[in-house]
Amino acid sequence: MQNQFSRTQLLLGKPAIDTLAGSRVAVFGVGGVGGYVVEVLARSGVGAIDVIDDDRICLTNVNRQIIATLSTVGQYKVDVVEQRIRDINPRCAVTKYQQFYLPENADTIDLSLFDYVVDCIDTVTAKIDLIRRCHELGVPIISCMGAANKMDPTAFRISDISQTRMDPLAKVIRRKLRTLRIPKLKCVWSEEEPLEPIDQPEISCRFHCICPDKDMRKCTDRRTIPASNAFVPATAGLIAGGEVVKDLVRRAETYRLSPEEAEDSEAAQMAATKAKAAIEAYKERVRQRKLASANG
Repeated sequence: MQNQFSRTQLLLGKPAIDTLAGSRVAVFGVGGVGGYVVEVLARSGVGAIDVIDDDRICLTNVNRQIIATLSTVGQYKVDVVEQRIRDINPRCAVTKYQQFYLPENADTIDLSLFDYVVDCIDTVTAKIDLIRRCHELGVPIISCMGAANKMDPTAFRISDISQTRMDPLAKVIRRKLRTLRIPKLKCVWSEEEPLEPIDQPEISCRFHCICPDKDMRKCTDRRTIPASNAFVPATAGLIAGGEVVKDLVRRAETYRLSPEEAEDSEAAQMAATKAKAAIEAYKERVRQRKLASANG
């Protein structure tokens, strides 16, 4: 029977679709880059997605963030993301954390639950802490470097952090990881040299912050406001999301198995079992919601 993932199944095979349905992925930061990561995961049929972000959607997000429209300005990003995921795949288990990830609150999220973590955080302290914790737990992580102040979406690369260049954020992360003796980190980065934003105080968020009800990280407290566009952050997010999908099915050994191969594949059978469990969990969630609704 056809469904919203049929075209993906034609490309990857049914065991890969089962692998994705039985996987749980966390995305830290669902803005310009992270929103497109979530879009890839949801449209690829990942069965459980956790989203972590404390921001509300601002008018200045509309130029680049897939969840940002004039009708969603002022809403919490995790709430809008949750609804979008469910519009794509109602069976997806969405867990949202309305918080800004920091070392001080990191213990509220159990990273060991995830099959993959995507780092789309834009602050060094939080990125380093998340990377370190994933490293210690052996949880796969892909980290997105800088996507602001750039114009060339074809300049993105996927590599270990040691091979990055022309990226100020990656340079800082490299140094920090060396001091922590973390030898490897898969990341998405651009080899384009960053541009200097054109100084325009009359429209700068640094002087005229319009973010809705900001409790943290007010734009007026920032030293500089990054410039952005619709296509560079989006490209970084699509690349990162695609890497997660490919890594999940390849590690599960379910990539492009034919129906004949799947019959004798232990990996395919394991993936089918996990996918079935995910469906049963979805049915139970629906049952619990109906009970709650009936009980007022």
